[in-house]
Amino acid sequence: MAGNLEDRMCGRYVINAEPDDLAGYFGVDRVMTERLEPSYNVAPTDPVYAVAEHRGSRQLGSFRWGLIPHWSAGRKGPLNINARAETVATKPAFRDSMRRRRCILPATGFFEWGHTAVGKHPYFVRMADDSPMAFAGIWAAWKDPETEEWIRSAAIITTIANEGLSSIHTRMPVILEPDHWDLWLDRDIRSAGAVEPLLGPLADSKLTWYPVSHQVNSVRNNLPTNITPLSRLELLDS
Repeated sequence: MAGNLEDRMCGRYVINAEPDDLAGYFGVDRVMTERLEPSYNVAPTDPVYAVAEHRGSRQLGSFRWGLIPHWSAGRKGPLNINARAETVATKPAFRDSMRRRRCILPATGFFEWGHTAVGKHPYFVRMADDSPMAFAGIWAAWKDPETEEWIRSAAIITTIANEGLSSIHTRMPVILEPDHWDLWLDRDIRSAGAVEPLLGPLADSKLTWYPVSHQVNSVRNNLPTNITPLSRLELLDS
């Protein structure tokens, strides 16, 4: 991201689940990826898990976080880690993927930076019941003209924040309810209008969040303690 990573939503997240567990939770037919190391500070261009459909089969694969449109001349350019719900169906970088290549990016939770009495501070947001998050995403396949390597990449769709999270940030990732997964992933549905109603904010009652250490500010700190809650006293001392 241009400037500070925390200035963009969603700019960092956590995925520490095993692929077989994700496959069971998301009803995956085939796991098409090797195990990725657990990450407590996923950053743009990192490999991440995504669930997508191919020829009627629901598959779990690995994708580069940061969508490269199929028509791109090269890898350099905007990172495209996020796509706004309001423009994902019309923006040239995203509209084809929105119609034909929708996916779910599993997550344990995500980080957001909010203003406090002692300055800007990171928070960790997760599901209240500790289930995996299902970020609404889009993906693309791009062939490097120099190496002829195929790269699958993805972006997370964001929407306005729900009432609770709006005190931290104005936006949040779209988190899909389980009964919306089939519709979102169905590649036979190519009308953006048919799936756009799914792109609203998840109710804040289904989420929980708390302050965490500033160590997450640096991508070099990929540690389980990134998601350890800070006490109120620790927050004031940090």
